[in-house]
Amino acid sequence: MIETRLLRQFIAVAEELHFHKAAERLHMAQPPLSQAINRLEEKLGFSLFLRNKRGVRLTAAGSAFLDTAYRTLAELEKGVEYARSVSAGVSGKLTITAISIAYYDSLLNSLRRFRETYPNVQLSIREMPSATQAKALLAGEADVGFMRRLPLPAGTLESRRLLDEQIVMALPAGHVKGKQGEVDLRDFADEDFVFTPQALGGGYHAQLIGLCESAGFYPKVVQEAAQIHTLLGLVACGFGVALVPASFAGSAPHERVQFCAIRPLDEQPVPGIGLYMKWSAQNASPALANFIAMFELAHD
Repeated sequence: MIETRLLRQFIAVAEELHFHKAAERLHMAQPPLSQAINRLEEKLGFSLFLRNKRGVRLTAAGSAFLDTAYRTLAELEKGVEYARSVSAGVSGKLTITAISIAYYDSLLNSLRRFRETYPNVQLSIREMPSATQAKALLAGEADVGFMRRLPLPAGTLESRRLLDEQIVMALPAGHVKGKQGEVDLRDFADEDFVFTPQALGGGYHAQLIGLCESAGFYPKVVQEAAQIHTLLGLVACGFGVALVPASFAGSAPHERVQFCAIRPLDEQPVPGIGLYMKWSAQNASPALANFIAMFELAHD
């Protein structure tokens, strides 16, 4: 391994072609400089300079090595600058996992602002269900995720709730029970439902099941779909009805799906459903810290 100090000393002599002038430029005595060049030549196994009474000049190998020395120091400086910017959180990479967030303007706007503020941070966004996101975060395969509430052991992931939204009923267009624009959940005890699978988001699934149970029934689930837009497509085709976050209202093949508010039961408001930002407390990425700070500020 050749020390960068030796490379800089070699470059000074190569540019000055005079050991005394190079030593003055480097603020050192000439003998130690001559000794350093000799050590470098020994390490390399070939001569860098021709020395005679008329002066000093580069050998052919020395000229070739000068280009290498320039490139090496330039790459090193470039690497140092990049590492410094990564340390400050203005460069680097972030892997983001998310449920389908295309319908959340506030989140998309925050992502856009982060990208504009930190253009040298490379963002990789991967869409996946909440439970799969949690596994990726815990395995260190992702940096931050946007997901529904999950039943996770305490202390495994940090969490911030970004927003809370109402749950609405999605019905096939023209459904007789949707004519008033507001529905009583108890009227759907005998209806077929389509749901997202419990394994892909236990907390979200449990919340919707609990809502039906509070209306006095357990939903008859006839079909499951991993993504809500697929689930809404099934509603449009008449497979059943579905409980979905209000943000998705108007997002389906929407001339064939209607969305209705759910009437409070016994004067108790229908509980909302949260969207959370989660990350591992063990992740020390400065870019992640900047990302979290920007999102928390935007969603206070």
